[in-house]
Amino acid sequence: MISKTVLETLERFVPRENIRPGEPMSRHTTFRIGGEADCFVEIESTEQLIQLGRYLQMIELPCLVLGNGSNLLVSDRGYPGVVLHVGARMQQIQVQGDRLVAQAGASMAQAARTAWEQSLTGLEFASGIPGTLGGGVIMNAGAYGGEFSQIVSQVKAVDREGNVLELDNAAMEFGYRTSAIKNQPFTVVEVTLQLARGEQDAIQGRMEELARRRKEKQPLEYPSAGSIFKRPEGYYAGELIMKSGLRGCQIGGARVSDKHCGFIINTGKATCEDVRDLIAHVQERVKACFGVELETEVIYIE
Repeated sequence: MISKTVLETLERFVPRENIRPGEPMSRHTTFRIGGEADCFVEIESTEQLIQLGRYLQMIELPCLVLGNGSNLLVSDRGYPGVVLHVGARMQQIQVQGDRLVAQAGASMAQAARTAWEQSLTGLEFASGIPGTLGGGVIMNAGAYGGEFSQIVSQVKAVDREGNVLELDNAAMEFGYRTSAIKNQPFTVVEVTLQLARGEQDAIQGRMEELARRRKEKQPLEYPSAGSIFKRPEGYYAGELIMKSGLRGCQIGGARVSDKHCGFIINTGKATCEDVRDLIAHVQERVKACFGVELETEVIYIE
């Protein structure tokens, strides 16, 4: 529960209409799962983010920075603190020659569309990933042979003390679904992507091809967090799960997708505990069948 004093102080930094106490997190994750956050705040600028971050640190109140919530599993108990949402109010995109400079709240789909409109190639892989650029860069999101490590030129981030850091590609230390700042108390606020000139029709064709492949192979009709497990070296997680006899396995409202076994879907009323129990069951079965330990991509928030 957020005190009246804290709420009144938050209003000094952001407009009152941007502050929502007791906001269900199920509204802000692609899994459509999660209890109430004590307080949910829409962020409009880097300065607001810095000021709120400093204040919340000073009063030692837990703080979570959220983008599109596409890779999160939030506890049914909700989040005991303040959620700072870097989303629709921080999504400006500028094109500077063959570079795309975007605020962290811009969606990957929006950025890919802007690149296409400007005949810039290199971002097609992200056109169907349901997340923001900030989250995509932190996770080094990728698909169909492309990932952010290939195109990131510079990342602007804010640390816990409110300092603005400028990190080039090397400093980001990108790896498979990770980066140097993934487990650091940094918040990405702006991303510069180095793209290349291309043919607009070819770019559109590639985006349409990837959209068809996603629709054919992924359970897009259900809420999910995308691929639940990282790809184990030498294997495909979905194939191991399928060969373990777990296609369609269900606990509560959580189900291993029949279309793609690497996905766990919310069939309508799944809880966080349903998903966590199903993940544990899948990991145990795959380990027993193949001796492979599946590592999750999804991030737990509790």
